[in-house]
Parts: sequence; structure tokens; C-alpha cells
Amino acid sequence: MDTMAQRWTRLKPYAQWFGPNDAKPRPAVVLFHGCGGLRPHVVRYARAVAAMGVRAVVIDSFAPRGWDRAFAVSFVCTGLVFQGHDRTGDVLATLYGLQQDGRVSDVMLAGFSHGGWTIMDLMTDPLDRPGAAKLADPDPALMARVKALFLVYPYIGFPARSNTRGWLYRPQTFAALAAKDHLTPLSHARRVLKRLSGGGVPVETAVFDATHAFDEEDNKGPIMRFSDVATAGSIAAMQGFIARVFKT
Repeated sequence: MDTMAQRWTRLKPYAQWFGPNDAKPRPAVVLFHGCGGLRPHVVRYARAVAAMGVRAVVIDSFAPRGWDRAFAVSFVCTGLVFQGHDRTGDVLATLYGLQQDGRVSDVMLAGFSHGGWTIMDLMTDPLDRPGAAKLADPDPALMARVKALFLVYPYIGFPARSNTRGWLYRPQTFAALAAKDHLTPLSHARRVLKRLSGGGVPVETAVFDATHAFDEEDNKGPIMRFSDVATAGSIAAMQGFIARVFKT
């Protein structure tokens, strides 16, 4: 089982940084891709973040594990391996790594589908014992660095832990939802988010007339279809949320 330092050592070579090229501690948005692996739309969001003078750090969870897109689609997207709670250690280890790095002050975590599932699962974990988040030395104090979450069509179906558990950490949260999401129906997403809001999580939502994965340009089918309008709206929502959270 990795320590946080060991996990960050694996992830760090594949982390992509965007934004100001200096050593000044600045707020950062850390982006976690969906089940299909790192795709161009995640970088599109990161560049939009960087355009605001905020750092963006894109984390690839699959390349360090030697997983290509074929493996991801066949095994991760089908839920056979690497479910949300299995990936939470990547998020915590990244928070550890950014603290060590020194270029990041406050953090907003952003997740797409599986990435959103992962982040939401992390919010339910007390991180109070070795083995939590699949790490040998999880440190709950790192969660104080997380000021906000931006979740894009987050997967909240079975077995996502937010279906049955409250959040132990309650950062400002914005969810960009898809009205035609076949993986997490809009009604279910709203129900879960409403319950979390009732538990003290400050939640905002925006609903786009689009499908799951509406921001992936090669999605052209009836179930998942690219929408430039929805993508632009989601990015604009993220930028507005960043401006409010980080007061940029």
C-alpha cells in the first residue's frame, strides 16, 4: 500500500500544470478525468482556468498505472476495477504533493463523471486510519486546503458512497448536470445533492440540455453526444464559480 508520498511520486510525472509560470503560492483547480481516461476536454477546462490567472493542475490517474483507453473503457467504465473509492488516494496524495510543492494555496477539486464520483466519495471518508483512501498514511488535515468542488456530470449511481453517506467535509460545491444523463438520471442527482445540502453542504447546480459527457467532441451517438453550447456553459459556470470562491 502506497504512502501519500509514494503515490504522489507516481502521479507527479503525469501532472500537467497550466497558468502563471512563477513560484508564488496561488489558488489552483485540480482536475480529475472520467472513466475513459484523460481526454482533450479536460485540458480545455484547464486552459479556461489558467486564462483567469489561476493555476490548473490536470491529474492523469491511468498513465502511471499503465492503463490505456481500451483498458479504461473495458474495465473502469464498466465498474469491474478502480471504482470511485479506489481512486480517492490519488486525490489525497495530490493534495499532499501540492502542499510540498509550495506553488498552490487554496484548492478547488474538479471532477468529470468518475472523477466526480471519486471526489464525492472522498468527502465521506474520515481518513482516520491506515488504509483509508487506500493509503498507508492518510492525513485528514489536508482536506482543510479544499475550499470548493466543481463536479461535471458526476456519477452518483451504485455504488457511489454519497448515496448513503453524508459528507464529513463541506466545501462550497457546484454541480454541472446533464438533463439527459443516462448514468445518473437528473432526478437522482438532484435528490442526492438536496440531501447533502440539507446536511450542511453549500450546493449550487446548473442543468444543461445535454447528455452525459457532453463536452467530449468525439461523442456523436444518441446516448452521449457532444454539445458545444453545453460545454461553453459548463466552462462559464466554472469560471464564475472560481471568481466567487477565489475572489479573482
